[in-house]
Amino acid sequence: MRVLHVAYQRLRSYGPRRVSWAEKLNFGLIRNDHYVHTFSDRDVAAFEAPLGIRELGYSKANKKLLLVSEAFDPDLIVIGHSDIVSDKTLVEMRSQHPNSRIIHCNCDPLFVPSNVERIRRYAALVDAVFVTTGRRELKQFEGLGARVYHIPNPVDASVEVLDNSVRSDLDIDLLFCGNATNHTQRYDLLELLKNQLDGDLNFKTYGCFGESPVWGRDYDRVLARTKMALNLNRQDCDYWYSSDRMAQLAGNGILFFTHEATRFDELLPERSAVYFRDKEDLLAKVRNFAADDAMRREWAARCRQFFHSEMNSDLYSRFILQATFEQSFDHDYVWARDIHADGTMK
Repeated sequence: MRVLHVAYQRLRSYGPRRVSWAEKLNFGLIRNDHYVHTFSDRDVAAFEAPLGIRELGYSKANKKLLLVSEAFDPDLIVIGHSDIVSDKTLVEMRSQHPNSRIIHCNCDPLFVPSNVERIRRYAALVDAVFVTTGRRELKQFEGLGARVYHIPNPVDASVEVLDNSVRSDLDIDLLFCGNATNHTQRYDLLELLKNQLDGDLNFKTYGCFGESPVWGRDYDRVLARTKMALNLNRQDCDYWYSSDRMAQLAGNGILFFTHEATRFDELLPERSAVYFRDKEDLLAKVRNFAADDAMRREWAARCRQFFHSEMNSDLYSRFILQATFEQSFDHDYVWARDIHADGTMK
């Protein structure tokens, strides 16, 4: 199958960045024997704009996308987190390729109003929408035209290459990386932990409290030193929603703590992730696992094995294709046990 994937590739960053869900989707598609061509809409807009001012290049980026679409002749068009691709362009691509499918993949949270509007716009124009929030939260997008599905953030065997669950010589006891400040109050929790754990554990908070964030290989090197980490979303309120941080931690054998409100206990095996209900509960559990390294390694190993076997990019991409083309699922996808192949709830 020929797949045209419209996704920001950060070409102008020249290195210091993290592997994205979009790249993992590409890796999975390729390993499943599909031919993938990527169009980096934001980069093209900047390259085509006067003085490199991206906003001035939106019109040209849409024209270039139509040229690429016509030349590549895809069977599937995947639109990622794009606010550049216009409704008119989507309609024209549909006219160019009447037998192809067009989908939108979205890995941003629903508590950001602009993202809800983005999903609603695409749901009226594409065949299917895939979102990294649990299916029961996606009912608001039903009836707009597209079928709606939940997807996880996957691990990839070429990216999550560490296994910290087998190591006891790690100097970072607890880690949090994150610099987003909109729509969140998680820094109150981080500050409490900092105050309570200071002097007891080596707790690193890159991107917070004046400490610089880490990217690219620097981020990989930090992960390679880490025993445990906090999976704190900007808000922990949506069913089965997490940023890609969870896959990065679990896939590298790092024990992670996440809020029980997201109900990942329904998806992940027992004794793998650590769930907390409030500040005091989290503090107690962090201390408990810090004092029992054998338990830390056991839980982290179980979680890592599960992610690599059941939530990897190969299965992720296969599921997206089967759902897009309304094929019967040929695998017991753990994140899709509550839906039919057409996206409707069981």
